[in-house]
Amino acid sequence: MESGIININKPEGVSSARVVAMLRRACGLPCGHMGTLDPLACGVLPVAVGNAARLFDYLLQKKKTYRARFAFGSETDTLDRAGEIVKSGGRIPSEEEVAAALPAFCGEYDQLPPAYSAKSVNGVRAYALARQGREVPLSPKRVCVDSMELLGEECAGVFSVRIVCGGGTYIRSLARDVAAHLHTYGYMASLVREASGPFLLEYSVPPDRITAETWRSYLLPPDRVLELPSLCFADEQAKRLQNGVAVSCAAEDGRYKLYLNGAFYGVAQAENGKARAVTKLV
Repeated sequence: MESGIININKPEGVSSARVVAMLRRACGLPCGHMGTLDPLACGVLPVAVGNAARLFDYLLQKKKTYRARFAFGSETDTLDRAGEIVKSGGRIPSEEEVAAALPAFCGEYDQLPPAYSAKSVNGVRAYALARQGREVPLSPKRVCVDSMELLGEECAGVFSVRIVCGGGTYIRSLARDVAAHLHTYGYMASLVREASGPFLLEYSVPPDRITAETWRSYLLPPDRVLELPSLCFADEQAKRLQNGVAVSCAAEDGRYKLYLNGAFYGVAQAENGKARAVTKLV
C-alpha cells in the first residue's frame, strides 16, 4: 500500500473530517488527519494516507504555530465568532495591556477546554452536551505555550497574536483566559495554523488540488517528515526485525527511523543495546 502525508491548507468553513473524506475519495486509500482544525480555522492540516496514519502519535505532539485574532469586550458560548454572545459590556484593553498580559501564559498552565469541543465526557462529545443545553463537566488540562507575540491591533478591540504551543492547546480557551487576566471578556475571531511540526503553511496545498490524477505528486514520504535519527539493518538482522525479534545495536536508547535493506520500514525502539521494530509501515 502506498503511504505518506499530504500537507493540506484547510480552508475556512470546512471541517477537518470533510477534508479527509475528500482525500480518501481521491486516493482510494484510508486517510486521517493529524490534529484537527475547527471549521472556523484554516491553515496547515497534515493528512496521513495509507499506513502513514500509524505515525500519528509521533507527529501529533509536535509544536504548532498559530496566528489568531482575539476580540475583547464580549464572550461567546463557543469562544469563537461562530457562537452566540453570552457575555458583553467588557472593557477594551489597550495594546500595551495586551502585550503585558501575554507572557503570563507562556510556559505550562492548566487550561479549561471549551464546552464546545471534541473532548469526551463519559463517552459523549462535549459539544453534543453543550448543544443540548446540558452542563459540560470538563476538567482543566495542563498545556504548554512556548511563546505569544502581539502582532498589533487590527481594529478596535481586535488584536492579532502569534502563538507557538504544544499539542492539545485550545486557542479559543487562550483568548478567554487572556481576557479574564485583563478583567474583561474575549473570544477568538479567527485562526490560521501556520505550522504543525515540520509542516509549513507556505508548502501546503488546497484540498481541491488533490485528485485521483494528482495526489501522488503531493505525497510526502513518511520518513521525510519524521524528525528522528536513523538505524539501518540488512540481511539476517533485517529478517529478524521483520519477524518481531530484537537485534543487537550500538545505538543510544530512544526512538529511530528504521531502514531494512535500504528501504524505510517504520520506527524502532533502541534499549539496553537492543533494537526492535515498534511501528511498521509495510
